[in-house]
Amino acid sequence: MNFGQKALQILRTVAPTIALAAGGPFGPIAAAAIHAALGTADDKSAETALLNATPDQLLALKSAEQAFQVRMKELGIQEEQLVYTDIANARAREIAVKDWTPRIIAYLVIVLVLVAEGSMFFAGQPKGVDGVVLGRILGTLDSALMLVLGYYFGSSAGSSNKDSTIDKMVAAKP
Repeated sequence: MNFGQKALQILRTVAPTIALAAGGPFGPIAAAAIHAALGTADDKSAETALLNATPDQLLALKSAEQAFQVRMKELGIQEEQLVYTDIANARAREIAVKDWTPRIIAYLVIVLVLVAEGSMFFAGQPKGVDGVVLGRILGTLDSALMLVLGYYFGSSAGSSNKDSTIDKMVAAKP
């Protein structure tokens, strides 16, 4: 499915699992759920319906989200698989297209982090720069570096899920 940013944001808010599946191999199932909920026949009319959705259509989309989650469980597909499939599709696209842009951006981010943090380590904070601004810049660079490392070496999403499970178990104890 090919939606504009605003329509995709609405879909992600109302039906996040369907939105996640729409871009991957389960796209036809997700598209069918969207079209059934909105009463549309094609992607363009679905996008228009999302942008002008009535409360009834949003409720129908939310119901479709719940039914879609049940259907995915029946098929033995978990949300984590949808995320990993989405990541695999992005990487397969990069391989197929032989696009250098992600690689160039990754190298640029790594060099910027090394230069910025190295200069702070060896030369200290520049006198004319506020510490809050400098911290924000370095924090942004650190975040960008984590995204680059997560893209090329995998993320810690499994660790995050583990932490969430442990928190639920601790909260459930009397």
